[in-house]
Amino acid sequence: MKRILITLFSLVVFYTNAQQIVSLEDCYALANKNYPLYKQTEMLQQKSVYEIDALHKGKLPKIDLNAQATYQSDVTGLPITMPNITPLNKDQYRATLDVNQLLYNGGMIDTNTKLKVAQTKTQQQQVEVNLYQIKNKINQLYFSVLLLQERKAILISKQEQLISKIKEVKTGVKFGAILPASEQVLEAENLKIRQQLIEIQFDKKRMLDNLSTLIFSPLDENSTLQKPNIATDFTKDTNRPELKLFDLQNEQIEISKEVISKNNVPKVNAFGQAGYGNPGLNMLDNSFQTFYMVGLKANWNVFDWNKSKIEKQALSISENIITTEKETFLLNNNLQVQEMENEIKKSEEIIKTDSEIISLREYVVKSSDAQLRNGVITSSEYLIELTNLYEAKKNQKLHEIQLALAKANYQVNKGY
Repeated sequence: MKRILITLFSLVVFYTNAQQIVSLEDCYALANKNYPLYKQTEMLQQKSVYEIDALHKGKLPKIDLNAQATYQSDVTGLPITMPNITPLNKDQYRATLDVNQLLYNGGMIDTNTKLKVAQTKTQQQQVEVNLYQIKNKINQLYFSVLLLQERKAILISKQEQLISKIKEVKTGVKFGAILPASEQVLEAENLKIRQQLIEIQFDKKRMLDNLSTLIFSPLDENSTLQKPNIATDFTKDTNRPELKLFDLQNEQIEISKEVISKNNVPKVNAFGQAGYGNPGLNMLDNSFQTFYMVGLKANWNVFDWNKSKIEKQALSISENIITTEKETFLLNNNLQVQEMENEIKKSEEIIKTDSEIISLREYVVKSSDAQLRNGVITSSEYLIELTNLYEAKKNQKLHEIQLALAKANYQVNKGY
């Protein structure tokens, strides 16, 4: 019993591995998750956290420990000699602990924090834009494999019908109703189909390997790609990630203007100094002394020669450049979308006639089959009609895949 269960389990595992089914959405998700570029989003966020934390350290007291020893060629002295007052030493020593505390800078640190957040969002959106471009590569590989799958299915169907016909011809040859050469013609066609199946097998493996590399997930020749059922809505607005990137770039520029404005606001600091040296604050006392000093310091750049105004004008031009880039992108994208809409409509119209062509070809093949069986036509003539039938079926599948690819590309170009 145990052996039977193990065998059944092995069969289930084998069947599961042999029937690996992958959808187009799976490929998108795997590429988005595993592509090396995706890691930058998290790294940029972590980098922003560190940089913002460093900015906020500016609100904490700044503490410096300083020490110096000097020898001077001359020192300050009195023009007259007074009792109990000795001249200063030319060698002087000082050690101080300086503390500076920012009290007011017009919100410069908070504004720089806003700018850093905006910069991070812009950089992350750029990563999103770069990742989005991979979808077009996935589409090309995915639908190329789909087309090979459909061609293989059609060839196998043709081969099965051909093998069945070869058996009939062999019987006819045996009883003298059909010429022996008819069998060789069909056998040659069967060998040709085998060659085509081998080509498809290797082409599919190559494309699956490329797709596997792109999505960072193993795909073997037994993998089956699902044909996506994509519904197109021509009324939807464009939702490409590039548009959000343009908006974030403009937002970053607006905050940069705020930062420039903050450069000219008054800045107030409190400071304190404690030290030990010779001389101390009393220059007339020529001995080592302790001392301290506290106070407030204000700084206000009241005139910067219009530097801030010029910098803002430069940023305004950058905004205009981004606006033109956005307009250009929308124009080019709309042209691509229009072409894809036409491609979709064209493929839909062509597919309508494919079924009619196949029906007519099936009728002709059925008639040729009866004629071959009765010796009215040769196997070569029958083979021509059979090939025409499967060529029509191949064209139908080709048109269906082209339609699905056009819809997928349309969705990508619209941003959905």
